[in-house]
Amino acid sequence: MIIIVMGLPATGKTSFAESLAEVLAFPHFNTDKSRIALDKLGQYDEATKQSIYQHLMAKVEEELKRNSSVIVDATFYTAEVRRPYLTLAEKYKCPIVFIELKADPAQIAQRMQQERKYSEADFEVYEKIKAIYEPLLVDHCTLWSDQMSIAEMIDVATEYISQ
Repeated sequence: MIIIVMGLPATGKTSFAESLAEVLAFPHFNTDKSRIALDKLGQYDEATKQSIYQHLMAKVEEELKRNSSVIVDATFYTAEVRRPYLTLAEKYKCPIVFIELKADPAQIAQRMQQERKYSEADFEVYEKIKAIYEPLLVDHCTLWSDQMSIAEMIDVATEYISQ
């Protein structure tokens, strides 16, 4: 199984995905950690973004080859970025589940005032990604991280995943 945790910056993707990974005992990968591993901090050009998504994809495929499930968190801001994961799920004949995190922009701005563990994104980056963010057109679970605790989101997500 591939679980995609997606959404705009500072919606709580990584905090939620790390907690979900702990509960489900699934490996967890994300773009921010990949950026650090590849020594690409501060580099946000299109080629770098693509290399990070490709690195992430390779890690996911390694897990799927072991018949393992995996959680991936990233903005997944366009259908083009999501498509390879749908193809990967088909290739390995495994389910793919999308969980989209959202939060009120005022909450996002407030969160971005605080230091975050992995992300360098600021409110300007949030605005840029929001402007090009393509809606998810497949069935998915939507969680509002500014209205629910991580424990509540985990409960809703695990119920959704088990369907």
